[in-house]
Amino acid sequence: MNDTTTNPTPPDRLSVDPRSPHYDPDSLGRGVGIIFNGQERFNVEEYCVSEGWVRLAMAKTRDRKGNPLTMKMNGVVEPFFRDSAPASEQP
Repeated sequence: MNDTTTNPTPPDRLSVDPRSPHYDPDSLGRGVGIIFNGQERFNVEEYCVSEGWVRLAMAKTRDRKGNPLTMKMNGVVEPFFRDSAPASEQP
């Protein structure tokens, strides 16, 4: 079993792209929220807390392979789990 089910904080780096080595379906299943520079963001495709950056999807714009077009921004990244406990531990 993965450590994300018992860890109260999200991983240092996470991506929503299944092809990425930083993709973690267990963490994403719990629902990860991102506060970037003091504002909650809903269009985050990937983040890294230790390096202080996020990749934001740019509206509905897609590249030629159909992936969302992203822009990398630097700042303070604060990830959090939206649920209080894993689904397996909830009554």
